[in-house]
Amino acid sequence: MRLKPVNSHMLSLVGYDARSRILEVVFNKGGQYQYKEVPPSEYQKLMSAESMGKYMHLYIIDRYDCERIN
Repeated sequence: MRLKPVNSHMLSLVGYDARSRILEVVFNKGGQYQYKEVPPSEYQKLMSAESMGKYMHLYIIDRYDCERIN
């Protein structure tokens, strides 16, 4: 999965695989996580959010199963 740099206080890199519905993020404070069964629409909303960190807290973190991968 290719991760793209993003302009966010919370995230440094974000990637998404539509086939497997996995959202992968790298947090600025450390840690790389994969969130499972994330719909493509959720990824699009995250990428267009005014605040990616706020969006992560409200709609991604604790709503989708995740796994730390590093």
